[in-house]
Amino acid sequence: MLRLGLTGGIASGKSAVAAMLREMGFAVLDADSLAHRLIEPGQPTYNEVLQEFGQTVRAPDGRVDRGKLSAIVFADRSRLDRLNAIVHPRVAEVVFRQFEDWQRSGTRDAAFVEAALLIESGIHKKLDGLVVAWCEPEQQLQRLLARGLSEAEARRRIAAQLPVEEKLLLATEKIDCSGSLEQTHRQVKALAAKLRRGAVRS
Repeated sequence: MLRLGLTGGIASGKSAVAAMLREMGFAVLDADSLAHRLIEPGQPTYNEVLQEFGQTVRAPDGRVDRGKLSAIVFADRSRLDRLNAIVHPRVAEVVFRQFEDWQRSGTRDAAFVEAALLIESGIHKKLDGLVVAWCEPEQQLQRLLARGLSEAEARRRIAAQLPVEEKLLLATEKIDCSGSLEQTHRQVKALAAKLRRGAVRS
């Protein structure tokens, strides 16, 4: 079983590609959602986040207010790096435990971990390959504006990630999400066919 990563810049089409892979029968772990769960009350990471960022990021119900936390870390690169240093090692532990479970349960061909920061976290170095979903930077910006972000906030979030050019240099497979969903689907279908005949190798 190949252990593959799926990444891409924010609003680049990564989640759409992940959904298509799931529809085609591949196991895909959403590491970004996992990271959100790991800062819930009762998780070890929860206490570390509150110690680092203070009670101001604690919502009335006791959970971490992700909006407040995002406002802090996306305004200060050093605080973002600190948050990632707390969360990424825990995410990696769960990701590789899940890969082992899938392998034991007989998953064949390939399984994926989907995450925006696969490269930044270093997880990609322990994988068999990396699929990078990408689109033009202007499209990223327009998609983020459509989600309700201000232009300044959208640009901050794009700038907080590795440039797409650097991600593409590390890709073993690339999915161009700048066109229609149908065009993206054709590329994902072609990737699935390659995986099933064992033509993708790191």
